Amino acid sequence: MRPRTLITATIALATVVAGTAVPGQAAKPAEPPKEPAAVGYGGAVATVDATATAVGLAVLRRGGNAVDAAIAAAAALGVTEPFSAGIGGGGFLLYYDAGTGRVHTIDGRESAPASMTETSFVDPATGQPYRFDEARISGLSVGVPGTLLTWQDALDRWGTRSLAQLLEPAARVAEDGFTVDETFAGQIAANQAAFGQFSSTSALYLPGGRPPAVGSTFRNPDLAETYRLIARQGTDVFYRGEVGSDLVATVQHPPVAAQPIGSWPYPVRPAGMTSADLAGYRTRFPEPTRSDYRGLEVYGMSTPSSGGTAVGEALDILEQFDLRSMSATQAMHHYLEASALAFADRNRYVGDHTPRAVLHELLSDAYAKERACLIDASAALPKPVAPGVPDGAYGGCSAAPAADVRDDRRSTTNLTVADRWGNVVEYTLTIEATGGNGMVVPGRGFLLNNELTDFNFAPTQGAAPDPNLPAPGKRPRSSMSPTIVLADGRPFLAVGTPGGATIITTVLQLLVNRIDLGMTLRQALAAPRASQRNGASTQAEPAFVAEYAGGLPPGHAFSSTAEIGAATGIEFLDDGRLLAAAEPVRRGGGAAAVVGRWARP
Repeated sequence: MRPRTLITATIALATVVAGTAVPGQAAKPAEPPKEPAAVGYGGAVATVDATATAVGLAVLRRGGNAVDAAIAAAAALGVTEPFSAGIGGGGFLLYYDAGTGRVHTIDGRESAPASMTETSFVDPATGQPYRFDEARISGLSVGVPGTLLTWQDALDRWGTRSLAQLLEPAARVAEDGFTVDETFAGQIAANQAAFGQFSSTSALYLPGGRPPAVGSTFRNPDLAETYRLIARQGTDVFYRGEVGSDLVATVQHPPVAAQPIGSWPYPVRPAGMTSADLAGYRTRFPEPTRSDYRGLEVYGMSTPSSGGTAVGEALDILEQFDLRSMSATQAMHHYLEASALAFADRNRYVGDHTPRAVLHELLSDAYAKERACLIDASAALPKPVAPGVPDGAYGGCSAAPAADVRDDRRSTTNLTVADRWGNVVEYTLTIEATGGNGMVVPGRGFLLNNELTDFNFAPTQGAAPDPNLPAPGKRPRSSMSPTIVLADGRPFLAVGTPGGATIITTVLQLLVNRIDLGMTLRQALAAPRASQRNGASTQAEPAFVAEYAGGLPPGHAFSSTAEIGAATGIEFLDDGRLLAAAEPVRRGGGAAAVVGRWARP
């Protein structure tokens, strides 16, 4: 995600030779180059972080497959990107199996404990929903984590290495350390008030009462030992053993500091997660969503993620128009309008328990035609637009009554891996907000998630049912959109990104840029972004406003944001080479690498 001084020169499956440039130790080996794009063969890795990319690439070079490399890279991200992902969170993994030509998914989304109710985020003293940060920095926000079981289940089904082997590189990174950069220190500074309320978090991330200095070496020996304990005893030590007991104790009795660093305006509430909640957690394996777009097969993630459905519906709407014959500005107008329509339906209908029949209708061509007829090339629709009526009876431009719009905020990370056999992994994982719920499990070195704040705190859909209210065992709606695109049954493109609700629009815009507007993958990643999520204004990067706003039809309004997303992707080129790409600039730029470099003659 950002420039970082790597401590890794050669990372094997179980042995890492590493060091840090501190007095009394040998100078560290030269770090591998950090590049946003690479072209070659034999496998490829793209992540938001150079250390994680190096870890995944080493696995591929040692004969591991895409799943092995993805899990090793994800474990490394839990060390170097601890405020975005880790074993205290969850995520969604897409896997293309070259042997069968099928796309599989793993739903490792966090689940609500049995104690959660529809009113868990309503203050009983006032009858009003808690403020976001009040709910976030508490035990109430913590869902039962799914990341670790996702790793184990993926390896059991498709991997060739053990979880113990794949955790060791990350454990060495945690043990030996890495150099703190401005982003790492800045993320701690942005969370200082919350982190300072907890003794365990302060001890790790606020040494001496302040964030670690830029340029210093950051180590996390507790996380190194946690990884190695899991390697020795398996995932049961997390879901049924001592690590899980410590996790539950943290949720039930938050480790509030006797002398907090700074002040916090809200009480830190405990919650009722139990050991039974942890022991009962299971990953799911739903069928992926599928949309056919311009002759390509676009596969995404089904519920509880809304990503596959929303991206797929928007593509189905856009397929009703010839974007290639339009100017780029008109194509962006249609992209923004399709995004708003898809988000209206996502907010009304999509949640963990949405019936499959409804999801099928949302992704039907007939429904897309009905929604597409609302788009006017000469003017933007007034926002928010109303959801449609996916009842199977189509033919007009009908819409349901308008409903409230809720936007979700979170930070996430993403990685893309392909191996020499043609297998592909697209994996998005998270702990929700940057810094999760602010609580490090004492002695274990990882932050807990605040995923349950992805539920709607109170009904948002007026008189209509709200599909995303809390319930026991329910999984909150997500926007994560790992996507694999096939051409004639073979991989063509795999992309994904972090960014909260902007994940959906970023993936959609990447696909439009690459498929319709003729950009290369590198150009599609670098192009300026805008995110229309059925709001009165469109969130946009300054470069997007400068390039498009003046020529768009009337009715579009924009709010500026510095950057949207931090995507990664791999494209399978016609000559058999792989193009791995990550962000060139956003969030400091990502890192892409290939097993064998392509040298032009």
